[in-house]
Amino acid sequence: MPEPVAELLRRAAIACDAELNVVMPAAEAEPRRIHEAMRYSVFSGGKRLRPAIALAVAEALGVSPAVGTTCGASVELIHAFSLVHDDLPAMDDDDLRRGRPTNHKVYGEAVAILAGDALSVLAFEVLATRLGNAPGIAPALAELARASGTLGMIGGQILDLEGEGLPPTLPLVESIHLMKTAALIRAAAVLPALAGGAPPEAVAAMRAYGTALGLSFQIVDDILDETSTPEELGKGTGKDRDRGKMTYPVVVGVEAARQRAGRLALEASEAVRPWDRHGALQALAAFVVERRS
Repeated sequence: MPEPVAELLRRAAIACDAELNVVMPAAEAEPRRIHEAMRYSVFSGGKRLRPAIALAVAEALGVSPAVGTTCGASVELIHAFSLVHDDLPAMDDDDLRRGRPTNHKVYGEAVAILAGDALSVLAFEVLATRLGNAPGIAPALAELARASGTLGMIGGQILDLEGEGLPPTLPLVESIHLMKTAALIRAAAVLPALAGGAPPEAVAAMRAYGTALGLSFQIVDDILDETSTPEELGKGTGKDRDRGKMTYPVVVGVEAARQRAGRLALEASEAVRPWDRHGALQALAAFVVERRS
């Protein structure tokens, strides 16, 4: 019987936070303000979904859980960097993140920009130093770079910004989702397989899983922005539609978006079924599409 998702998320969060606490500079270390700002966003709560994916992949493939935890921590640093920058006035201009003031509201825009920059480069340092002797460390570093850069998350953010106010189209929405969100979730699934020296067919399965799961995750995020309250999500809601952003519910409606998210979650599960000996990856796919926050 698969481990309950809540327990997997708890295990992954404890392991990831312990790793992050070791690899990140102490808040008291100089220059103190930037280190405080980095820690403020990294240790701000959240589900630690990406570390849970990485840990579940490692355990499914017989890779050391320590490899999965380090891969998850590196992806989480990139994720935290993206949230700090997404919240800036030049981007989404948000005041709340996970129920707390956003980084720039606490530390100012200049420090928030630098904190995001510092988190992004720290992610690669963590992979290179903690897993420097892993058999697939070079492909893993390249995978994270692609997922983070102009062919992944940053490229998706550009498409998102350029698409504001334009007539929404399904191909553009899917391109934004694939790059801005799915690329990093795919990295969480692929990095442990690469770093752990898994066979090519396992890497391909995790790549397919992460892509479908990431697309499903973003569709659900867009639905929640339309249907939830700020109190439920811990951040502002309805801003995507107000800013004319490209989202799945805007293009096809909420119900069709729900159906598409469900199909993608099933696609993710099918991709890893031969490898998912504990059922954790399939359980995570179900959790992503059923979540309410």
